[in-house]
Parts: sequence; structure tokens; C-alpha cells
Amino acid sequence: MIKRILYLGYYIKQMDWKKFWLFLNYTAQHSNKNKVSILMDAVACVFIYNISILEYFQFRFFEKNKEQRKDWAGTGYMFEYQLIMNPKKDRLILDDKTLFYKEYQPYFVHTVADIADLKKNTTVVEKLLNTKSGKLVFKVADGKCGVAVEIKKANEFNEASLISFMENNKFDLVEEFIIQHPSLNALSPTAVNTVRIFTQLNKNNEVEILGCRQRISVNSSVDNMAAGNLAAPIDEQTGIVSGVAVYSDITKPEESKHPITGIAIVGFEVPFWKETMVMVKEAALLHPQNRSIGWDVVITESGPGFIEGNHDWCKLLWQLPVKKGMKSVLEAYKNDYVSYFF
Repeated sequence: MIKRILYLGYYIKQMDWKKFWLFLNYTAQHSNKNKVSILMDAVACVFIYNISILEYFQFRFFEKNKEQRKDWAGTGYMFEYQLIMNPKKDRLILDDKTLFYKEYQPYFVHTVADIADLKKNTTVVEKLLNTKSGKLVFKVADGKCGVAVEIKKANEFNEASLISFMENNKFDLVEEFIIQHPSLNALSPTAVNTVRIFTQLNKNNEVEILGCRQRISVNSSVDNMAAGNLAAPIDEQTGIVSGVAVYSDITKPEESKHPITGIAIVGFEVPFWKETMVMVKEAALLHPQNRSIGWDVVITESGPGFIEGNHDWCKLLWQLPVKKGMKSVLEAYKNDYVSYFF
């Protein structure tokens, strides 16, 4: 109970109040319930089902009965699950973008460097300043959801000014701007549209796939759902988008076609799918101390490559596109883990 009270305080402190009021008003209009009863139910669900207040709306709990609500994995549950699967002492390799690119460098298809690399390797500097896209992306090591990212033209820099710009602006990494595969660019050209693949090691240290999602930007420079973009389920075997795309904003409709480009989302075939799955399964075994990872994969003309791996992968991106709660999937792994390792 004390832990859930602390969680409630955290949810209130971190609340996006504009989104909260939008969701509350929408729910009152579409559920024939008054706002006070909705709010009381939402707070009760924090304690009963270990979800956040916003997830009450995003999981559409206002339409679900008690049994259906039990199926959904919310923020509190995921925090506890991922602490077990990706212990704090081991997850830094995923949390720190600099460490991640160094450890998983064979799986990158674009040039990435930190300040130390730039100072000791002029070849890397040359590659970055002469990148095919003509653009550079600057990041901080612990950035999340596209925050603290800046894109600049490569011709604005030379070797000295590139390093000083990063030091003065406290950027840890610089990357070449990725040119995504033409089919993904046709689908949505405003951002690099990454594939998210969730992997889990079972008790025998074998890689199992929890799900695959295509993230799709909508007139945005990033593709995150949190920034107002779409996500759709991908069939693990074929690499074909198997369902409509959804927003995390409950007031917006699902989309079978991209709302701006008009390209069909359902039936979209992700390029280099076999290569993508091989890469992700290999990488998931590289550091098995982290057992449950959400991988962000970019697909280019030359094949797939990593952007990052997430120890705290998103439960919305996992569950909303398939329109069902999947806590039971994780419960099985958690029970196996506890019985096998303890």
C-alpha cells in the first residue's frame, strides 16, 4: 500500500495536466459518467491494478470490467518487472547512449562518435563532416523520447568547431543523420521511422520475441508515441504490418493509412525483416544480464541497424497497437525467473 501511495504521488508530480483534462473531458462525454466518479475510479485503479492515472484513460479502463482490467501492465508493474529483469547495476549499458553504441557497435549502420572519438580519430571526423545526408544529430547520453536532440548541417562545422560545439552545449554524442529506406520514407518522410522489437530471455537464456511495432511519425521530427505519433503491430514471422496504427491520445482515431501521405499502413512490408530479426536475437544474447529489452531499429537501404536499446521499454507501445493487455505474458517470465534463479 505504501508503495502505491508513493507511485500516486509520482504520477501527480509528473502529470501532463493538459493531456489529463483532455482525456477526462473526452471520457465524460463518451461514457455517460460524471467527472468525479471517473476520477475516483482512476485513482482507485492506481492502487488495484498498479497503473498510472493517465493509463486509466489510455487503456480505456472506463470501458472495461474488473477481469479485463487485470490484463494490463501499467507503469508501476513495469517498473517492478524491469527492475527484476534489468537490474540497476547492469542497465547502465542501455541507459547511457555512449556505452550502448560502444558495446553494440557492430550492429550500427551509421557513424556515431563521442568527444573522445573525435579528438583521437580524424577519420571519424571526416566521415561525419562529409555525411551523405549533409546533417548531424547531437545527443546527450541519457536522453529519452527524442528529448535533448539537435540537428545541424554538417557544413557548419570543421573539426575544431564540431568538438567545441559539443562541449559548449553539453552534447555527449554526434551521429550522422540517417537516411531511412525509401519505402519508409514514402510512408512518412518527416522523421526516421524506427521499428521497436521487444525481446525477453527465458529461463534457458533463449531469446523470445514479446512483440514488434512499427513507429510512424505524423508531421513530426521524431517517431515516439509520446510526441503524438502512431504505432502499428508487425507480424513477427513476415515483417508485415498486421493491424491499424494507433495514437496514445485517446481522442484521435486509429489509422489504416497515413493521415498525411495516404500510404497504406496495414499490409506495409518492413524491408530487411529477416536480417532485422537475426540482428536483434544476436544482440539480446550479447549482455544477458539485461533480460528484457526494447530495441529501436532503423531500416536503411543497406540493411537494419540499432539506434538504442531500452531497459524501461514502453508498455503503451507494446499493448496499445494490439488493443489488449498482456501482463500475463510477463507474469509467466517473472515466475519462471524467480523459480529458476532463486
